[in-house]
Amino acid sequence: MVKIADIELGEFPLLLAPMEDVSDPPFRALCKKHGADVMYTEFISSEGLIRDAVKSVEKLDIYEYERPVGIQVFGNEISSMIEATKIIDQTNPDIIDINYGCPVKKVACKGSGAGILQDIPKMIRLTKAIVDATDKPVTVKTRLGWDDNTKYIVEVAEALQDIGIKAISIHGRTRKQMYKGEADWTLIGEVKNNPRMHIPVFGNGDIDSGEKAVAAKNKYGVDGIMIGRASIGYPWIFEEIKHYMEHGVNPEPPTLEQRVDVARKHVQMSVDWKGPRLGIVETRRHYGNYFRHIPHFKEFRSRLVTGETLEEIELTLDEILETFSEPV
Repeated sequence: MVKIADIELGEFPLLLAPMEDVSDPPFRALCKKHGADVMYTEFISSEGLIRDAVKSVEKLDIYEYERPVGIQVFGNEISSMIEATKIIDQTNPDIIDINYGCPVKKVACKGSGAGILQDIPKMIRLTKAIVDATDKPVTVKTRLGWDDNTKYIVEVAEALQDIGIKAISIHGRTRKQMYKGEADWTLIGEVKNNPRMHIPVFGNGDIDSGEKAVAAKNKYGVDGIMIGRASIGYPWIFEEIKHYMEHGVNPEPPTLEQRVDVARKHVQMSVDWKGPRLGIVETRRHYGNYFRHIPHFKEFRSRLVTGETLEEIELTLDEILETFSEPV
């Protein structure tokens, strides 16, 4: 049984990665329904949170049905991160996660996210301050290093464990790589197989099938896998991996009716939560995967990603069913 502190996660948990404008409550609800074991929120700016910025505060919304759930925070000022941690504490998540992995320029080049990988001593001090500021289990999401010359993750993971984090998730790329090339799981395996490590080590990067999940588990010994981009527009990935791990074969893919049904629920929940404009816009990135591998779909995809109202989206989804359903 894998545990984060006293939180039981199952024998080989699958975690939904924190993704900006993706891992919101509507999408987390769908992933939970389809087999994700642990939820993480979108990352929340510590500075935004202590300034009571609307977008940051909204991201604190968590629900009982998605537990265990972690709220993820980022920043590079220790005092702000401590204050933000205390605000997060009041929301009562199961876990507080620190983002040391985000590679985007506006975050990393200010010393937050993966930017802190250029200052490991500060990374350790900041983590220790957060661990000391809360009774919740603290976890870390990070990368192998800043670039190919600074892949210190084996030593860094051990140091973070020694100051009190309860689990670590490692993306198998450097910040310099962004999301290019293949994820390198070799160092993730070295972290897990370091005899001094005793906290769970979760691997992240390029896992988009049951076969890859089983191969990573068997070769590198990780305690579980964090799924990011492969889940976008495809919440079925979690149950598909679990099915493959149990039976050694892939399940049947979701039917067209199931795809339309989940896409319809997703956009409706998104509109209910974010309002008609933002709810529709932020669901658009999912449609390509909801309807992947359907031939001659370009026109419908274009209509889905340009539709301005819920009524337009609903009409297009109805037409997709009519057009692509198999004749009886």
